[in-house]
Amino acid sequence: MAGAVEAKLAELGLTLPDVVPPLASYQPAVRSGVYVYTSGQLPMVDGKLAVTGKVGAEVTPDEAKELAKTCALNALAAVKSVAGDLDRIARVVKVVGFVASASDFTGQPAVINGASELLGAVLGDKGVHARSAVGVAVLPLDAPVEVEVQVELAGA
Repeated sequence: MAGAVEAKLAELGLTLPDVVPPLASYQPAVRSGVYVYTSGQLPMVDGKLAVTGKVGAEVTPDEAKELAKTCALNALAAVKSVAGDLDRIARVVKVVGFVASASDFTGQPAVINGASELLGAVLGDKGVHARSAVGVAVLPLDAPVEVEVQVELAGA
């Protein structure tokens, strides 16, 4: 039975995806005490990237913001895989977003807002977090965006 967080996702017209299988030697998420750390999540849907390229060149900032939202959904799936239930999230502590950027693109914070806004919409005050938004030359599989999330669990 889905909990309150997954019910909120459904209310927003979203479903929690399956955990994206690792592309190399790592786990999608690891729990340490009351914290869950996700690996960087790409905007994978049904096992593939819908869009590739650099933001500010082949990918528009608006497209990239939507892709960051997909990354956050994938991160929530990874959290659930080790926490068992998204309702155990006490708060999102930190979000780190990487944006594969054209050399003159400086809108990384607005792109990563896609992830931050999704977490806020789904988790309310528990979704408010510290954050970094970083421009990089290239990401795995030529993904435009990658997001990692750290959450604290309640009742751990």
